[in-house]
Amino acid sequence: MKSIALNTEYALYFAGKEKFEALRPAAVEAISKLENGSGEGADFLGWVNLPSEMPASLLADINATAASLREACDYVVCIGIGGSYLGARAVISALSDSFIDHYDPAPKNPRVLFAGQNIGEEYTAELCRLLRGKRFGIIVISKSGTTTEPAIAFRILKDQLIEQVGADKARSLIVAVTDARKGALRTLADQEGYKTFVIPDNVGGRFSVLTPVGLLPIAVAGFDIEKLVAGAAEMEKATKHPSPDNDAETYAMLRNALYRDGKKIELLVNFDPKLHYFSEWWKQLYGESEGKDHKGIFPASVDFTTDLHSMGQWIQQGERSIFETVISVKKPAITQRIPEDAQNLDGINYLADRRIDEVNKMAELGTRLAHVDGGVPVIHIEIDALSEHTLGQLIYFFERACGISGYLLGVNPFNQPGVEAYKKNMFALLGKPGYEKETEAIRARTAGK
Repeated sequence: MKSIALNTEYALYFAGKEKFEALRPAAVEAISKLENGSGEGADFLGWVNLPSEMPASLLADINATAASLREACDYVVCIGIGGSYLGARAVISALSDSFIDHYDPAPKNPRVLFAGQNIGEEYTAELCRLLRGKRFGIIVISKSGTTTEPAIAFRILKDQLIEQVGADKARSLIVAVTDARKGALRTLADQEGYKTFVIPDNVGGRFSVLTPVGLLPIAVAGFDIEKLVAGAAEMEKATKHPSPDNDAETYAMLRNALYRDGKKIELLVNFDPKLHYFSEWWKQLYGESEGKDHKGIFPASVDFTTDLHSMGQWIQQGERSIFETVISVKKPAITQRIPEDAQNLDGINYLADRRIDEVNKMAELGTRLAHVDGGVPVIHIEIDALSEHTLGQLIYFFERACGISGYLLGVNPFNQPGVEAYKKNMFALLGKPGYEKETEAIRARTAGK
């Protein structure tokens, strides 16, 4: 059963029904490419049937490993960057109590922390300081084991773990999620005897949240990965075939119709702060899939109503190059009502005894209408609740729509050739062996800067 409802009324108004429907044949072809592997990037379509083909034995192994880490650790550090951390962080943030770190001195599940997603010296040093003398484990996620950011973090944290518990014990507290056969991390894991999980060769990083890359940290945090995968499998089935009732097809067509009409920026909007990192995951998914060949909708995000007080003016009256996709949560898990105040100095007694969510929903509706009136197309996605099942559906919905949308755009949605440019410059500037010529050239270029 679908836990997601898509409303396109306030976007179709701008795109035009004819322009929208004109994309239908290409969308049907795009879905065929995803199903038959006949389009560009077909080597990376392992995510398409991943939920329905997930082996029960793999889920059981992930859960058993997570249980072992939960038993042995108060903190588990997930080391990775890009798709190697964003999916897990998105789900964990969406499902976690916002303030549990401040009031639960003895949680039943370890705190999942993140490292290797930046090169911040203070961040790394502060993390090391937090973990000093603590029971902690490591999940290191990298196909190659040589990506600079996670490699630095893993070297530092591995050494600290060995220093605190000894080499033998450390081996049992490190799990590597990596390539099946090759790469520096695979070599090290085999040498040291780390528990390992495989990143499938045919699943790119931004599509990997439903592999051990995302599932293991999510399970360590205490959430039900079987429900997450089951939700994704339901959405896989619902979006498998071309149809006007296929919401992923509709979403992909509509955003491309808007793009062709000059709407170059998509704002993913949430009205629940727990969805902040879901937006970060979404930005990588669409930005890395579509931003190539000098094409692509720029994926941005805002947290409402917070960002209405900073970005609202621009959204309402700035350049009309944007459209919004709004995610709203139908049923909050907790009830909190607004009290009455005898003095009523703030003037909000008219809201007394109402749920905060009622106010939030009216803010959302009022904002959507205001933005439409201001010339901003709005796509509305309503999800039933923040649960593993619903998030699984939402993740797969966006993945499927991304594949369709990339093919509609005329790009290979599954490669990312542009991400290597900054790495080459960084390696040259740092004097990495093998980059001697590049080092000489870039240092001459940057002399005096």
